[in-house]
Amino acid sequence: MTGPQTSKPDEVRAFFGPRAAGWDAKFPDDGPAYAAGVAALGLREGQRVLDAGCGTGRALPALRTAVGAHGTVLGADLTPEMLAAAVRAGRGACAALLRADVTRLPLPPAALDAVFAAGLISHLPDSAAGLAELARVVRPGGRLALFHPVGRAALAARKGHPLTPGDLRAEPNLRPLLATAGWDLVRYVDEDARYLAVAVRRG
Repeated sequence: MTGPQTSKPDEVRAFFGPRAAGWDAKFPDDGPAYAAGVAALGLREGQRVLDAGCGTGRALPALRTAVGAHGTVLGADLTPEMLAAAVRAGRGACAALLRADVTRLPLPPAALDAVFAAGLISHLPDSAAGLAELARVVRPGGRLALFHPVGRAALAARKGHPLTPGDLRAEPNLRPLLATAGWDLVRYVDEDARYLAVAVRRG
């Protein structure tokens, strides 16, 4: 997702709510990129995964396929219009959808095997605290995938902005940020066709 940077929950809802109905039509070709991002998590049959900031649920079918019928897929988003769009698209059948703030998840510690998060980090009001909350709900050795269907340079060009040294998604900034929150960065890809950072939850 692309919207306001480091936003408060009401700002996120105000941005995404009016855009929800046309969101999928605006990005019609992202499906294969989402499937590849999900594949990078290395999920297995029967595992438990959260799509944090799931939006219209474009990752949910791939997540369901990865964990199978006996796995657990949750989709959490702040914006009710986005969740309604996910249901209209038929993706509610792939996951349990929660209207929830991913910085305060209604889940017990170590409840999940993995988290998938597309475009999320730019919308967290406190990135370190948000990543720490995701770490709280993932078991030691579990994985986090921070994903975007285009890379940082391509996204900046699309928005008419230059890349800045302070971009949280840049590897020199992201690695220590993840480490502070309990994650070890193990894979980093930033190319025009996708952005992907995979991290493992420390024990």
